[in-house]
Amino acid sequence: MAKAVTTISEEGFSATNEVREFEVDVDATGEEAPDTLEALLAAYGSCYVPALRVGGQQRGADDLGRIEIDVTGELNDDDKLESVSFDISVESEVDEETGEKVIERAFELCKVHDALKDSLHAETSFQGGAF
Repeated sequence: MAKAVTTISEEGFSATNEVREFEVDVDATGEEAPDTLEALLAAYGSCYVPALRVGGQQRGADDLGRIEIDVTGELNDDDKLESVSFDISVESEVDEETGEKVIERAFELCKVHDALKDSLHAETSFQGGAF
């Protein structure tokens, strides 16, 4: 099984991503849509939500209720992502020990977290004069 996205840029630094029947705009300058790092952080946080819910079910916090994650990406001097932090708030009462177990399990389950491995690098091909 594979996932497929088509990214199209007619000009400039923005792109429209066709994901099944959906379109997601990303603008590297951040002027017309979220920039590339904001899109990555949004995907990371969005992936972590279901991972938290499943992790909670598996680690004794069955219903977390409302989840809010403030995702922060710190940039280095080259404006590249240097670190990511999550400030997680959940509606239900969860003690610190259980919370730590849920967080640990959620990182094991989160597919975006897994994809950020150093060893994962896009294999590429390039074709000029294609259009």
